[in-house]
Amino acid sequence: MQTLLKEIRNTPLLWMLAFVPIVLVAEAAAPHSHTLLFVLAVLAIVPLAALLSHATEAVAAKTGDAVGGLLNATLGNLTELIIAITALRAGQYMLVKASIAGAIVTNAVFMLGACLLVGGLRYHVQEYNRAGARLSSGLLLMATVALLAPSAVADIEHLPQGGGILNKLSLGISVLLIIAYGLGLLFSLRTHKELFASADHGDDKEAHWPIGTAIGTLLVVTVLVALVSEIFVESVQKAAETFGMSPAFVGFIVVSLVGAAAEFAVAFAAARKDRLDMAVSIALGSASQIALFVAPALVLLSYVVGPKPMDLQFWPGAVTMVMIATVTSAFITASGRSAWFVGALMIFIYAVFALTLYVIPPAGQG
Repeated sequence: MQTLLKEIRNTPLLWMLAFVPIVLVAEAAAPHSHTLLFVLAVLAIVPLAALLSHATEAVAAKTGDAVGGLLNATLGNLTELIIAITALRAGQYMLVKASIAGAIVTNAVFMLGACLLVGGLRYHVQEYNRAGARLSSGLLLMATVALLAPSAVADIEHLPQGGGILNKLSLGISVLLIIAYGLGLLFSLRTHKELFASADHGDDKEAHWPIGTAIGTLLVVTVLVALVSEIFVESVQKAAETFGMSPAFVGFIVVSLVGAAAEFAVAFAAARKDRLDMAVSIALGSASQIALFVAPALVLLSYVVGPKPMDLQFWPGAVTMVMIATVTSAFITASGRSAWFVGALMIFIYAVFALTLYVIPPAGQG
């Protein structure tokens, strides 16, 4: 507990944990104040995501490379997964699909671009492992193509209107993606782990929490994230109307940025220390984890916790944005060198996506 309190005192982002009890009390006292609850829930999820990241890193550091890598890969996007599961239970499938597509775009374009910009403002030119970046971007491209395949065929006229064939296709693709996810872990953690070693340099000497503190924090924070996510999902629809936002915009932009707040902090810090290998690995690795693990896991979970099975048919705008983001990140990282202007251009691409989605929501949400 002493270690945890010291970490909270020394990390300004964790001071926002005060919003956790505030939002829980506000939900009990004023359950119909949806806009207030939405804002408080967003402010509460950000520090919880950061604390979850700290605890995950501490547990991973104590369990060895293989298990630690598996934990980081599985729990790295736990915040987004919990929010999506909560929305899944509520039947808000547009919010779930928007958060999947948004997380891929946010990590592959915004996080990567911001890292290149932050690092480039401090260093004239930065270099990183081109081979590792190519592997990560190639994995992301494969996962994105598989994830968006149902959307490519969903408008064919001979498909039945009931959606049964589309659900079967989505289920089959989900199983294939999870198998590919397992093979990716085997490749990166065991058979060819030397290719990814550069992404981990400089971290071995950092002090980590005791294992008991880390596990206890992990369990408690997971419960708190689930509680706050419940409030977030219940209030998001009314609050979105107040702010003039569609559920697609909330999932694509707000949920993605809030859920990845902790990863942003780690990636930005790495870029400023000229450890661009780590920053690129975090950005592209997190995007590929969403496509390979989180998305298919949500499809499978929809059969258990959702009111009906969820398919992988995204609206055309999401398909276009995800493909552009994937190709752009692969093109940008192919050179192995970067400067601040490259990062600025990627952030402008993300801003164009956000503005377009805000002004022109998907059909049926305007």
